[in-house]
Order: sequence, then structure tokens, then C-alpha cells
Amino acid sequence: MDALSEALASVHMTGAIFYHAECTAPWGFSVPHLRDVAHVLAPGTERLVSYHLVTDGKAIVRFAGEDDIAVAAGDILIIPHGDAHTVSNGSPSTYLDSGASIGEFLVGHLTTMRLGGGGEATRFVCGYFGCERHAERLFLAGLPLMIKINLRGDPAGEWLESSVRHLVSQAGSERPGQSILLSKMAEALFIETIRRYMEALPAEQTGWLAGARDPVVGGALALLHRRPCRHWTVEQLAAETGVSRSVLAERFSRFLGEPPLTYLARWRLQLAARMLQTTREAVIQVASEVGYDSEAAFNRAFKREFGVPPGEFRGQFRRSCARSDLVGGNGPTRIPAGTA
Repeated sequence: MDALSEALASVHMTGAIFYHAECTAPWGFSVPHLRDVAHVLAPGTERLVSYHLVTDGKAIVRFAGEDDIAVAAGDILIIPHGDAHTVSNGSPSTYLDSGASIGEFLVGHLTTMRLGGGGEATRFVCGYFGCERHAERLFLAGLPLMIKINLRGDPAGEWLESSVRHLVSQAGSERPGQSILLSKMAEALFIETIRRYMEALPAEQTGWLAGARDPVVGGALALLHRRPCRHWTVEQLAAETGVSRSVLAERFSRFLGEPPLTYLARWRLQLAARMLQTTREAVIQVASEVGYDSEAAFNRAFKREFGVPPGEFRGQFRRSCARSDLVGGNGPTRIPAGTA
């Protein structure tokens, strides 16, 4: 049973790779926090995660108050929480504000960002992932400011990098299916990075990814995500994962900080929220499909989690979508290197 696959399958993700960044030393650009530009990049998207794939050269990444992070060709950098940072090589006199350049990319005036003084070259492929906000409680939970994984040195990583580079080189060709290929490859890049990061976690690590790696907790998570509407008991979960009730309860709480059925209750409500946003099913039907026998109990639980009853939650979402459509909709976007 694969908890990471079950979680990824249950979270709607969108991904896109839009452009190259070609920089020659000395150079530097600053990246705003994604929450400050998300309304421009992807209106209506609940959560954005950015990345840089370094295809040539080297650079230094800096987050406020943190040590410098050296990156080199083959490194994929995931910034899970969209924190502001700078990227540079050499000692530039000024840093390009990539946030101020967003408009030029969105209207198609630029396809590749070029800057610098003509020295050593560094090249990036950049982009972002959109996903539902409950990813924050799954595979994004507890992640650091940045994850750095090198894709070179094994056939799988090298194939993935070369495929991304090829697709991005064809980005302006307008061949049929180009956009969806880029999106799927961006998603594959993200999943491969998370998988490698999870495999390298120290034995004492806790959190969702560490729990998903654990045979007992990972098995229970996979079952809960695969069949969330089943009326689970801890005894049933323990039997299906091959351990005692006490062992499952202890290990689950150690890794995730809460009992299995508390986790399940929150997950059901996240699924219900998505259904309210994406379907026209009646509230009582949504309640039934996520495992509630009583609409009243569902309404109370939903309000505790989201602050408003299900019907009002659905209405707020629809009004928000209508406002987004009025200011430009959710069409394809291009974003500047470094903003991704």
C-alpha cells in the first residue's frame, strides 16, 4: 500500500513549465512571496508551490535569516511554501525584481529572461504547481523552506531532466498537446523530488512524509485515503496493517501527532469541501459520500473546521470564482523566471 500515491491521487494538482532563464555573471534576481502574486499568476488556485531546475552553471539561493544555499547543474529546487528569496551568481550591483516583470510575461512580451554581465552562464527551467490547500496537511506538511535534490547520477533522474529540457525547448512550437505535456512533466518533476526527499529522511524524522514511509503508518494512511467513507475503527485498521491496536495508535500519533480517526475526520471534511466546490450535489449527499450518516452532524463538523456551514462555504467559493472571471479568468499564464 502506497500512501504517497493515494494522497497525490486525491489532491488535484496543476503544473506548468513556461520558460528558460539565462543569466551570465554577475547577476541576481529577487523572488516575492507567492502569496503576494498568486492572484496574478493563477487566480482561484488555493495553493502554489514554486520550483527551479538548474540545467547549467551554478548559483546561490538566499532566504532571509538563513545560510546561503549553493546550487549547481542538475539540482531541482522546490520552494514548498512560496517563501521570498534571491538567486544570484557573483556580486551584482542590483537585483532584478522578478515580481515587477510578471506583466510582460503574462501578455507574452517575453519568453526567456536574460540578465547579467556576460560572464559565467547559469540556466534555469522555472515554473509552479497549483494544488488544493489540503495538500498542506499531506505531502507539504512540515517541509523546509526549500528542498534541493540533484537529478543527475542515475538513469531515472537524467531521463526526467532531459525530457523537461526538450519539452521546454519546444515551448514555442504550438504543437498539439504541448501544454498538457508540459503540465504532466512538471507534475512528474515534483513527485520525483518529493519521493527522493522522503526516501532520504532520517530515521527519527516525524511528519506526514515520514509517516507515509513507515510500513505501519503508511499502510494505515493508504487505507484511509483509499476508502475514506468506510466506518473505520482502530481495530479494523490495525488488523489490515498487521499490527495490534496499541502499536498502530502509538506509531500513528508519534509520526502525525494525532490518532488515526481524528486524522480521518479532518480528511473527510477536506474531501467534502472539494465536492462542494466542484459539484452540484446536495449537502446531504456530500455528507453521505464522505462517511456521515447525519446531515446535522456533518454540518456541525464542517463549521468547526471551516468556520461556516457547508452551504455558505459553497456560496463563498462560487462568488470568488465569479470575481476571478471578471478580472481575467483562469486562462494560460506565463510567469517570469524566479517567480516560479
